[in-house]
Amino acid sequence: MTSGAPAGTDPAYRARPPPPTVAVMAPLTNLPKDPDDDPEGYTGLPAGPAAERARERGWTDVRTLPPGAIITMEYRAGRLNFEVEDGVVRRSWKG
Repeated sequence: MTSGAPAGTDPAYRARPPPPTVAVMAPLTNLPKDPDDDPEGYTGLPAGPAAERARERGWTDVRTLPPGAIITMEYRAGRLNFEVEDGVVRRSWKG
């Protein structure tokens, strides 16, 4: 039930808030590049030597994970991920 007063003058009336401002992210042009290396080439290697090789080839961060590990999905240039089971790299991917 309304009082018949114009919108904005009725004490029970609340104006709808304005829509949120949407910011657009500028393109990122200065991101470091990943080494020119194929992550698949580490599959089947022992984890220790694989990590050493990856660092020698320019990967700045080598992350070793157990199978099924819950991880964050942010992409980091220069990071190589290894899924390691029984000391052997089973899967490898960038980021």
